[in-house]
Amino acid sequence: MSREEVREGLKQCWPLAREQQIYFGTSSWRYAGWKGVVYNRDYPNEKAFAAKCLEEYAEVFPSVGVDFTFYSFPTAASMRRMADQTPEFFKFGLKVTEELTVWKYPTHQRYGTRRGTLNEAFLDPAVFVDRFLPGIEPLGPRLGPLMFEFGSLPVGVWRDGDFLERLDRFLGELPAGYAYAVEIRNRDLLGRPYFDVLRRHSVAHVFNGWTRMPPIGIQAQDENVLTTDIVVARALLRPGRTYADAVKQFEPYEAITDPWPRRRRDLVNLMGRAIAGEMAAYLYVNNRAEGNAPATIAETLRLWLREGAGE
Repeated sequence: MSREEVREGLKQCWPLAREQQIYFGTSSWRYAGWKGVVYNRDYPNEKAFAAKCLEEYAEVFPSVGVDFTFYSFPTAASMRRMADQTPEFFKFGLKVTEELTVWKYPTHQRYGTRRGTLNEAFLDPAVFVDRFLPGIEPLGPRLGPLMFEFGSLPVGVWRDGDFLERLDRFLGELPAGYAYAVEIRNRDLLGRPYFDVLRRHSVAHVFNGWTRMPPIGIQAQDENVLTTDIVVARALLRPGRTYADAVKQFEPYEAITDPWPRRRRDLVNLMGRAIAGEMAAYLYVNNRAEGNAPATIAETLRLWLREGAGE
């Protein structure tokens, strides 16, 4: 797909959002490799690009998956700057800060003195209400799904049902009025007990393409998987491929270099189910999926239109 073809294909994004509530977006947005497709303005330097490119991004895409809120609590100032660069109909899908979803802090140096320690704030609704929600208030109607990403949990944490019990209590104490979604990375948790917890609280399952999870299409085969009135998906990695390997293979993310049509087919199927069920869908694509997220979205929309589903 040439750059011109990608640009042309992406013209379907906003009409789909306005007419069908299908919100395509990417995971993060500050990628210089997208210049010439998503970004065509003349930015004086990289600092200016990072600060202002969201405005141009929002002319192409109706939504974006925000990753940086996973690593630190959002501030009202940062959310206000983001909101000011986007139209009111735009939607931000935010990852909730890992302080709520990490059972035990990894040993990475960035965790400092917390490395390797149990997280006392794990699934603490008070922390979510007091420290996360105030920062996102400036987004107002632009707020899309709030996604709780749980990394791969040790067998001892989830096998006896303790995790699902704690998740059940946690979701039951969250304030109403938000679109919540849960992303798990233990394939053995996919099943009726997990989906029942989500359904009880009208929370969505995040269809996530990750290294140790079944493909999105396999996840979608479970008859219990649609647990509320929205669909959320994150096309991240191919099964078996690590994040580090994907970064090494795909940077600087200028084009698709490892096509995977099956992933696009899975996204098209989710689109169809959402439209048939009159549900909003938030479909986020990562550069690490095929090498260039905008091109993956354009190819997905081409498939959608080729099959006549967009008519």
